[in-house]
Amino acid sequence: MLQNNSLLAQLKQNLRETTPRVEGVIKATDRGFGFLETDDGESYFVPPPAMKQVLHGDRIEAIVHEDGDKRSVEPEKLIETGMNRFIARVQLREGRLAVVPDHPSIKNVLKARIKRSLDEATIGDADWVVARLVRHPLKADDRGFFTQIDELVAKADDPAVPWRVTLARHALEQECPDAGDDWPLRDEGLMREDLNAEPFFTIDGEKTRDMDDALRIVPREDGGWDLSVAIADPTAYVEEGHAADLEARTRAFTVYLPGQNVTMLPEQLADDLCSLWEGKERPVLACTLTVNADGSLGDYRFFAATATSHAKLAYDRVSDWLEGQGDWAPEAVIGEQLKALRELTLARAAWRAEHALVFKDRPDFVFDLDAAGNVLDIRTEERRIANRMIEESMIASNACCAHLLSEHVGHGIFNVHRAFEDDKAEAAQEFLASQSIEVEREALTELSRYKELKRELEGRDDAWLDARLRRFQGFTSMSAQPGPHFGLGLAAYATWTSPIRKYGDMVNHRLIKRVLKGEQAPAEASLELTEQLTERRRLNRMAERDVKDWLYVRYLSPAAEAQETFDAEVIQVNRGGMRVRLTANGATAFVPAPMMHSERNKVAIDDKEGRIQVESEERYKLGDHLRVALVEAREETRSLVARPAD
Repeated sequence: MLQNNSLLAQLKQNLRETTPRVEGVIKATDRGFGFLETDDGESYFVPPPAMKQVLHGDRIEAIVHEDGDKRSVEPEKLIETGMNRFIARVQLREGRLAVVPDHPSIKNVLKARIKRSLDEATIGDADWVVARLVRHPLKADDRGFFTQIDELVAKADDPAVPWRVTLARHALEQECPDAGDDWPLRDEGLMREDLNAEPFFTIDGEKTRDMDDALRIVPREDGGWDLSVAIADPTAYVEEGHAADLEARTRAFTVYLPGQNVTMLPEQLADDLCSLWEGKERPVLACTLTVNADGSLGDYRFFAATATSHAKLAYDRVSDWLEGQGDWAPEAVIGEQLKALRELTLARAAWRAEHALVFKDRPDFVFDLDAAGNVLDIRTEERRIANRMIEESMIASNACCAHLLSEHVGHGIFNVHRAFEDDKAEAAQEFLASQSIEVEREALTELSRYKELKRELEGRDDAWLDARLRRFQGFTSMSAQPGPHFGLGLAAYATWTSPIRKYGDMVNHRLIKRVLKGEQAPAEASLELTEQLTERRRLNRMAERDVKDWLYVRYLSPAAEAQETFDAEVIQVNRGGMRVRLTANGATAFVPAPMMHSERNKVAIDDKEGRIQVESEERYKLGDHLRVALVEAREETRSLVARPAD
């Protein structure tokens, strides 16, 4: 009878409305308890019994309980699970099927069933699968966690596990596209100039097969240079709307992983018909541009052509030759061009340093693998003169592409980067003021003013300041409209030099061809396409990082057992410790606070400022260099653990 009492119902409603509640995301720990972190930075303790109702990453609404100055929460309502689709390992125990999510913060064993279309006999213990959460304790009528296995990714003993699992985790394609083998050259109504007799050359890695760009350079009497850039022309074979075009649009980029590439275009196109192989006549889209003696850009002209590469060169050999090292030497006609291209590169880099911006050179780390995917060695490849020659040539020609599309089309696929978005500019301004750097808001949001600020900050050579400022900075995105690229210091930037590898470059090729034919440009690229390109680029980079992390752990396991020491740089500080990058090979390792002092309360971490005190004295900060000893290599989480070696 009381259950139907309207006064009691009203009382319950009033109690609910007055009970404090918070919304946030669950962060699990390896000790059974967790925290609920709100969007405004508040943190609430989640006791172990309550953690059995939630998973790391869940966004929930919870009831707040206060006991003096201690605050805890009781999960009440699921807003969004952090694990709809996930990678897991199968656990078979006495005929009972379960999965364990492959996540460093989730140790839960979740009951499972197999999707009806899958053959249950193909799924074994410890196999890697794609699973989906179908029940959650905080959902109405759900009694507990329950999952469904949707896809077998790899058997437990498959040597390709790091690659297959990583690609599946990010929902990226496992294989190169297959779109038939009949690829006639299309009649596009373009007059192609014959450049086959011109001594073009390519410079790439030793093992590169998809060569996008070939160069030809002629010095001018006024001290400048005429640089011709011939770019592979896949749109000469692939019509817009063709199955291969639609597949390339979906993939957006070629995925480059250590030991494996998953191409955007069918391999016959990417590695053969379009690739600018030495001695092979190829259709190209070309641009001849003038670089003045001071490194500034002059006139340019885009045109369709056929061209033949006269030499396939490798970065290290070219750099060695230009630096007077090694036994290799190019043919005379190519050698003279390489010397001229070096001079152009130095002039262009000097001009950009004064009038635009130049990235700091960072080494690349190359994995040498055997046939089974085992790491034999990790080599450091510095950004030498040959790398810079190609980089400067591509930046110059992409700047020309941005100008052409802006002036003659009004849209395209542009790389846009604003150093500070409007919502972070004020916080960045306040941070700089705290460092006695007084700047106006325009110095953070206007390109010309930002370039001045950036040069001033680089003059300080303060690694901590650079690292802290990056917390406020934005990322590069794709845009249909021209916009500034603050990282390069250019008013607009649109790439067209990698159409074998980037779908956005194929889009720009088609627009350039319309300009050449005098045709009206189509409607601008949709927001959906530019957002997809931005997202796929992010996923590709995450996949590359994840595979490398897996291989680093395998390669450095003996070093961890022997507790070998390495030079390292502090790249991140969080509440639990600091993350460092090993300068010898690029691997990252975590240094937990207990490794810094045997008594945890003697370590004070300011994650917002990126500083760590030990026994009340500042010991580490972002950008610092130190010596660390590896102590553990955990393959299950693909993570390295280190301690300070001093």
